Amino acid sequence: MEWVCCCCGRWRVSVELIRGRQRYRLARRYPAEFGGGKDVLGEVGTVTELEELLRRRTPLDLADLREAA
Repeated sequence: MEWVCCCCGRWRVSVELIRGRQRYRLARRYPAEFGGGKDVLGEVGTVTELEELLRRRTPLDLADLREAA
């Protein structure tokens, strides 16, 4: 499962199962004209921690994300 920001699609949050635990991973994607790829900005275990990570590392909050198609 993955969520992307509504504004530009550059910021993404995925939910991954790592060693039997769900982790929320925040990444910033780069457009193909800039070489593509992504930077992982952080990984947390709860929605509360995800809110804090978004607040610290991006201009977004949870309301700015939508489920990726």
